[in-house]
Amino acid sequence: MKSLEIKPIGTVVGGRTEVTDDQWSGTAIIRLNPDFPVEVVQGLEEFSHLLVVWHFHLATPADVALHARSPRNNPQWPATGTFAHRNHRRPNQLAQSFPRLLKVDGLDLHVEDLDAVDGTPVYDIAPYFKEMGPRGEVHEPAWPKEMLTNYWADHRD
Repeated sequence: MKSLEIKPIGTVVGGRTEVTDDQWSGTAIIRLNPDFPVEVVQGLEEFSHLLVVWHFHLATPADVALHARSPRNNPQWPATGTFAHRNHRRPNQLAQSFPRLLKVDGLDLHVEDLDAVDGTPVYDIAPYFKEMGPRGEVHEPAWPKEMLTNYWADHRD
């Protein structure tokens, strides 16, 4: 298998400063590489949401867990494998988020509801196309809904 070396295209500025399980509402800026021409974001302001790929940079390789475990170590939820979770225990420690794009200011993308902390390296962004979202009925077990009840709650409450 061939490996891939990628460099960050930007950094999260502002927003949350510490990692927690819940209360990820709020605003932040994705500051793109200043060496990029401003044309890289031309037309982006016409989209409501982005797809953002970022790295769990505060995690370590020792955090990777290649086994089944209960989400958030809650025994009320079934043990599920690494790829049934969306956390930093994944092999490449990459994540994707779908924040609302509030404004484009030069190479600063002002976003809302980005679940990454200040200083997070961003590896890719793209506009969210509804037409490329899931086709057909989406189904999942009950535990994600139970677990994520307060995920987007206001962190200032």
